[in-house]
Amino acid sequence: MKFFTPILLLISTLTFANTEQSAYDILKKVDENMRGQNVYMQMKIAITSSTHQRTMKVQTWAQGNKKSFVKTIYPPKDQGITFLSLDNQMWQYVPKIERVIKIPPSMMLQNWMGSDITNDDMVKQSSIVDDYDATILKTQNNLVTLELIPKEDAAVVWGKIISVIDTSNYTNKKDTFYDEDGIEVRTFSYDKVKKVGKYYLPTYWKISPSDKKGSFTEIFIEDVKYDTDISEQYFKKSALKRFSR
Repeated sequence: MKFFTPILLLISTLTFANTEQSAYDILKKVDENMRGQNVYMQMKIAITSSTHQRTMKVQTWAQGNKKSFVKTIYPPKDQGITFLSLDNQMWQYVPKIERVIKIPPSMMLQNWMGSDITNDDMVKQSSIVDDYDATILKTQNNLVTLELIPKEDAAVVWGKIISVIDTSNYTNKKDTFYDEDGIEVRTFSYDKVKKVGKYYLPTYWKISPSDKKGSFTEIFIEDVKYDTDISEQYFKKSALKRFSR
C-alpha cells in the first residue's frame, strides 16, 4: 500500500488540476462569446418595480475589459447621458448640467439609472476570467455549474458567483450573485441565444433582485456587431461630451 500511495496522490492531483483547467477554459470561452475582440450593442432596458415601469435604450461600445463607452438614446429626458470606463476608472457626463462626474469604485455596486443592474455591469469593469477562480460544482449533460470566487487582489464587487453554463454554445443560462457575507443579492437569467458570426450571445436577460419581490429588469439586445472597426475616440474622456450629441 505504501508503494501505491504516491501514485494515488499524483492521480488525485492531476485530476484536480484538469478539473480546474476545464473550469477556466469554460469560463474563458463564455467571456470570449460575450466580448469578442470588440463589440457594439444596442439594448432596450425595461425596468419593472412595485411602483412604476419604464423603458430605456442605450448603445454600448467595448474593447476588451478595460475600455467601454455607453450612451443613453431613450427616453428624451435622459438622451445623451454617457458613461466611460477606462483602465478601471469610470466617468459620467450629464448634458443637462454640462458636467463630467467621476464615479468612485465605492459606487460600482450602486444601481445604474434606477435599474437592477449596477454601474459595474454597464461598463463591464470586472473581468470574470482575470478576477475570479472557477471551480466546477456540477455537470449535467451540457449544463455545467461553476463557483466563482474572487482572487485575493481582485478589485471586484461580489463575494461569490454561481454560474450555470451551456457548453453546447458556451453561453450563460443563469448567474447568482452573492455579497461578501455570502448573502444572495440577485440573479441573472438568460434566453434567446443568437449566433452572430462565430459568437453565441443570449439576447434576452432578466435581472431579479433577491430582496425585492416583483421587481426586475429586462434587457433586450436589439443589435450587436462583433470585431468591427470601433474608433479609439470612443475611449477618451473627450468622448463623454463629443458623442453625447
